[in-house]
Amino acid sequence: MGKTAYKRLKGSQSFRQRLLLSTLSSTPILIEDIRADETWPGLRNHEISLLRLFETVCDDCHVEINETGTKLKYKPGTIMGGRQHSPHDCGVSRSIGYFLEPLIVLCLFAKQPLTIRLKGITNDSKDPSVDTFKSTTLPILKRFGVPSEGLEIKVESRGLPPNGGGEVLLSVPVVQSLTAVSWIDEGFVRKIRGTSFSTRVSVQFEYGMIKAARGIINPLVSDVHIFSDHRSGPEAGNSPGYGISLVAETTSGCFISVDTAVSQVRDDDTSGLADDAKRDLMSPDDIGVGIASALLGEIAQSGVVDSTHQGLLFLLCALCPQDVSKVRVGKLSQHGVETLRNLRDFLDLKFIIKPDPNSQSVFLKCIGYGMKNLSRKVS
Repeated sequence: MGKTAYKRLKGSQSFRQRLLLSTLSSTPILIEDIRADETWPGLRNHEISLLRLFETVCDDCHVEINETGTKLKYKPGTIMGGRQHSPHDCGVSRSIGYFLEPLIVLCLFAKQPLTIRLKGITNDSKDPSVDTFKSTTLPILKRFGVPSEGLEIKVESRGLPPNGGGEVLLSVPVVQSLTAVSWIDEGFVRKIRGTSFSTRVSVQFEYGMIKAARGIINPLVSDVHIFSDHRSGPEAGNSPGYGISLVAETTSGCFISVDTAVSQVRDDDTSGLADDAKRDLMSPDDIGVGIASALLGEIAQSGVVDSTHQGLLFLLCALCPQDVSKVRVGKLSQHGVETLRNLRDFLDLKFIIKPDPNSQSVFLKCIGYGMKNLSRKVS
């Protein structure tokens, strides 16, 4: 038996995508110098939890971490999927949204459809919320040929920082292959939908956010509806807080979303948050105005997805059959650029990028890698 040839990488950047692309392309990876020069070196709790999650849904993968956590050997196995009877605890250092994107894309190419419970934080200011995944991410997947049947995220309880307590039930169908797209027309906004929520605080917080948000968007869009989701008891998780997500649906079937959440009690460590994410002192009115303004800003970018979903869009285009996909996005985000680099490094796949001279948007074109699910279980 020959010696395993590992693709050598350095640093902690793009950890989720490296793990995902390693598994999809059956490429063993060796990552060194993971935060080696930081005060607390090595893998973080959420990264280790993601590795354990991959071990759960894959068979015969091998994970080896050195004592300091600064070196990882990962040898991918077979993507099994299936019904997982034990829930996966995502912890409280990152939200469930951190885990959802790589898990969903991975299990599209599993042997069996996936059903799994994920426990942890459902809404925070770092990662896309479970509401955004329901309203925006899943419709994007359907655009690439993922069937609606069996594709679902059910929020059974909400959990906010610092103590979490949320739980979602995720179902992912399998595909033989994705469908290449030509998706360059963002259309015009025809309606806006949203979900506000509150846990262990008065429902008045939701009313304040909704009223303020509608004050910004109602003069521009007539069809606006924001649902209220007040939770108490076990369904409210372990920390008080509130938040809101908005999604604009366009005439060409695009979904542009933004979300935010405020936790009444936070960890002392807020150094990793951007200034605009430190919203502890902001009132519900401020939150409502801010989220509505953020949505209008995303719409003005003139792309078929919002900045948060650029990486997923490029990833899905890359995994399509060997056919041409064409998409248009707004100004390239940092995550989008990192995704293009990772696709080049793992799949040897390059996008043709052409800026639109009449706007800030960018056209991208690629020929898919030709990812096929050869182990899909036929019912």
